[in-house]
Amino acid sequence: MAINWFPGHMNKARNQIKEAMPDIDLVVEVLDARLPYSSTNPLVNDLRADKPCIKVLNKADIADPKITQQWIDYYNSQNNTHAIALVAEQRKQAQQLIKLIKEIAAGKANNKQAVRVMIMGIPNVGKSTLINALAGRYIANTGNEPAVTKRQQMIDLKNGVILSDTPGILWPKFENQKAGYRLAFSGAIKDTAIEYEDVAASSLMYLQQEYWAESSTRYKLIAEEESGMALLELIGRKRGCLRSGGIVDMHKAAEIVLHEFRSCKIGHITLEQPHMVAEEEAEVAAALAAKEAEKEERKRQAMKGKRQPQEETQKSSKKK
Repeated sequence: MAINWFPGHMNKARNQIKEAMPDIDLVVEVLDARLPYSSTNPLVNDLRADKPCIKVLNKADIADPKITQQWIDYYNSQNNTHAIALVAEQRKQAQQLIKLIKEIAAGKANNKQAVRVMIMGIPNVGKSTLINALAGRYIANTGNEPAVTKRQQMIDLKNGVILSDTPGILWPKFENQKAGYRLAFSGAIKDTAIEYEDVAASSLMYLQQEYWAESSTRYKLIAEEESGMALLELIGRKRGCLRSGGIVDMHKAAEIVLHEFRSCKIGHITLEQPHMVAEEEAEVAAALAAKEAEKEERKRQAMKGKRQPQEETQKSSKKK
């Protein structure tokens, strides 16, 4: 899967955040409730250091509520971390976040001092929408395309909270391909940077395993398929995505699946669960270790190849 990560933009955003962090009291990270693990950036924890953090599970209205509660419990069990689920477009729900901020930073809030909050999040998780809801007016640009926020800005909410908005950041190298597919499926990655068929096929296998009732009803499926591509082809045939000769247009079929997931037409679905975090991190660690071992072996073979001609030359000199 080809993904454009815009490393120059990300490095600039990281430097801006690092410079501003000493003056911040609390960090708010906006996540997509359908994929909290994949939509978090490991840099957030590194950059916030010991600052308290609120994980906001946005888009909770289109996620699986049972799994959302599992994620809230998961984050609340972590040190200096709190979690809340909401829908950014609903201002009343957004105001619950202000209440939680003031509870966590009670020392400042009770002394009538402004609580300085840095709001962070990868592109397309609803960060700008949440800011507008908190402010009660249009401040931050919003859109369905990733990376709308381009620069850092300070926003005084006039209620004892000052927000520091940051550009959406993605890490420049993505080691977990499964998380990459989920981000692409949700729309966090620009559609021009993904291969629809692979993303849809991978996601369909998860839906078949965890949300068979919803997916089988939506696509009129009778039996489970052994592969995601086979499932995608079947859906494409049922939806009439056919080229001449009865060949299924897999790209068109993938577009249908992606768009219907994003619009919640398949159902209230969450693409990952807390237990998957440790499992996938272990997989990534093993893959990186194997890659490093392979790299070291190539170096060893290269050195061995260099030594052999030298040894042959030395033997030849001794014979003379």
